Amino acid sequence: MKVFIIWLIGVILWNFGYPFASPLEDVIAAVILSFASMNLKKFIKS
Repeated sequence: MKVFIIWLIGVILWNFGYPFASPLEDVIAAVILSFASMNLKKFIKS
């Protein structure tokens, strides 16, 4: 649940911080947040 909350905060910050981002930038941000959350899951379980 912690990873989801951190991911959600990242998505909210992206959407409010860059409201005029292009769709390509949104996809890139989503991929980066996805990889970050996967790595965070590994880190939290360790």
